[in-house]
Amino acid sequence: MKYKYQKLGLAVAAAAFISAPVQAADDVYGKFPVTVKDYAGSKTNSVSYTGQIARQVLHDSLKKLAGKGNGKANPKLKAEMMSYYAGKTKGRVIIAPKSKGKFVIKQSGVDQISKKKNLSGKTFKGAISGMPNNMTGPELVKFWIEKASSAQKGADMANGYNYPQLISKFIMGAVFYNQVVDNYLDENLSAKKKPNNKPYKKGAPYTGKEHSWDEAFGYFGIPAHALALSPKQLYAIAKRKGKAVSYADKNGDGKIDLYKEMVFGPAYYAAAYDRSGKTSYAKNITKAFLDGRKLLASAKGTVLSDGQRSQLRKYAAVVESNWQKSLAESVFKYAGSVYKDVKKITATLDKKGATGKAMKKYVKHWGELKGFSLALQTGRTNLGETGVRLNRLIGFGPVMLNSGHVVDIDSKGNYVKGQSSGLKEYMVHMLKVQKLMVDKFDVKARNNDRLASLADMLNKLGSGSAAEND
Repeated sequence: MKYKYQKLGLAVAAAAFISAPVQAADDVYGKFPVTVKDYAGSKTNSVSYTGQIARQVLHDSLKKLAGKGNGKANPKLKAEMMSYYAGKTKGRVIIAPKSKGKFVIKQSGVDQISKKKNLSGKTFKGAISGMPNNMTGPELVKFWIEKASSAQKGADMANGYNYPQLISKFIMGAVFYNQVVDNYLDENLSAKKKPNNKPYKKGAPYTGKEHSWDEAFGYFGIPAHALALSPKQLYAIAKRKGKAVSYADKNGDGKIDLYKEMVFGPAYYAAAYDRSGKTSYAKNITKAFLDGRKLLASAKGTVLSDGQRSQLRKYAAVVESNWQKSLAESVFKYAGSVYKDVKKITATLDKKGATGKAMKKYVKHWGELKGFSLALQTGRTNLGETGVRLNRLIGFGPVMLNSGHVVDIDSKGNYVKGQSSGLKEYMVHMLKVQKLMVDKFDVKARNNDRLASLADMLNKLGSGSAAEND
């Protein structure tokens, strides 16, 4: 991994695309001509990213499975989850997304999209400093899968972990985001790797650069015709509700093709924030991908010039900046959710009321917050002090009703608890997380913004250690 800072350049590139005009409805990331010299096959379209969409489906299915535990050790469920995470077996059914009413999905099996794919082989291999024991990305997911298989509907209420959310949100960064910004749109854009004057592999209808670019696009998980859709329409497709069928079904066959007509996790969250009208993350990323693919097609299977590769890197910078900001928006949003949950819980405790329902929401939202905060740290650049502060503010586990929280994991995989400064101080931490996302990533949508409460809470807490803990 390469660690360096380049925020200013990314921010400038992103800003340039915010005001870009919406593309025509036929401006689709779809059919581009075969440019491979001496290609002897029958293919006429050089675009292919089926493996990446298969991994989107594996992710969705794994998340669904992670919530099926019955509170007891379940080796069968663990094995099934591992088959979707680390296996390459034939015949895996698509557990999610599934058809919903008129929203009929074309494929029923993963193999109908792409065969012999898994998630583990593409998971960020670096150490995850935001969790105990410095586990690597794959080790952490496997640890969570083990825990999820024996948790009641995937939730460990004693320690505060919602495993479906932790697994899902982390994979969105550790697989999808990481593969794009630290592989396909980084090393693979160099002059020597994946050359544009040779096929990606023998007999392939696409060049090395073309296929690398397409694979990166597939990891974003957005329909090929996304530039013709509004953020609200993209959001509706992901939710499979309202007029989603008419938005998604580009070819009018009455079925939604997961390969090119569906909205998956990364694109869903980007579009969700774009609904605010303050951001254009999904549009910016999609347009940058499309413009880059047009540039590659124009090269007609020849070696890219330094100027062409430089332009590709500019498009890549737009993708990286906007995707990073979308992840930061998610951290901001769920820090606000956790703040609201804890505020409700403390008010209920003051009245000696029941906190069961509120605790379930708290644990779920904390899982989303933690998963996204770890995802944000799997990019091409080291977040440095920002990452350290983020991990310390959020902690290894949420603060529970008795002020206890997980501080370590022993050699047998058991959680070790310690004492925190309490729930109200933890609320301050959540506000500081929101401020950190504003200060370091300049997030604009700011869903669940609670920053107006920061000064008042700090004033009430005075100079206590928790209030000063960054």
